[in-house]
Amino acid sequence: MKNIMVLMHDDAGQEARFQAALDLTRAVEGHLHCVDVAILPMLVGGFGDASGAAVLLEQETERETVNRERMEARLKAEDLPYDWVEETGFLADRVRSSAALADLVVLNRELDQIKYPDMRDLVGEMLVKTRKSVIAVPQSARGFNVFGTALIAWDGSEQAEAAMQAAVPLLQKAQTVIIGEIADGSVRVPAEQAAEYLSRHDISCEVRREPRSGEVPSTVLLTLIRATGADWLVMGGFGHSRFMESTFGGVTQRMLEECPVPLFLAH
Repeated sequence: MKNIMVLMHDDAGQEARFQAALDLTRAVEGHLHCVDVAILPMLVGGFGDASGAAVLLEQETERETVNRERMEARLKAEDLPYDWVEETGFLADRVRSSAALADLVVLNRELDQIKYPDMRDLVGEMLVKTRKSVIAVPQSARGFNVFGTALIAWDGSEQAEAAMQAAVPLLQKAQTVIIGEIADGSVRVPAEQAAEYLSRHDISCEVRREPRSGEVPSTVLLTLIRATGADWLVMGGFGHSRFMESTFGGVTQRMLEECPVPLFLAH
């Protein structure tokens, strides 16, 4: 895990993405790939209003030019290897195409609290369509404490296995690793087997088996984050699209909306 990609865009979530990406790049002694996207606007004034859209795009491009000057000046002072590319287009398309050689993609979970573009949808698309691991940070985050306490959300599913395995390079750096399992009788592979797998990667961990007690799994998980003082959470992710949500349920959706710590997601 050496190639860290981060979305750069002048929005309220940029600082959270930027700080998390810096911490991750330093932790893995890697390279930071900054992708600055000037987002194509929705057509204004009705379908086909190309002149209005052109004005909005010009304004967006100007903002991102200023954004690059400001953020790249900060990057140069950070003394880590990076490159910066500028893209123009629809956000999901540009981020997906730019992630081809990324080991890890840093995104956040909302964009100025507006409906378009939907950052949670973007996280889901990245997971399902690119199979890349994603760090989804809350807008309030000001870093990623790789070396702190990592909590693994374990339900024995293939998605949980994929997320845990993908996170091994970061889990090896955590001071404390906890596997949290919700005891509801449905777990296919018990958490102890996951702990044994991690031990072979020189990762010692604690297993915490929590009773469901009538609560939905996401509520139990949020409670466990607070109880353990976790700095970041590893979990298998499904997409946030309506189809995926209706097929697999809303656990990933709720965690994207409410999780107080950065999420390491893999599909």
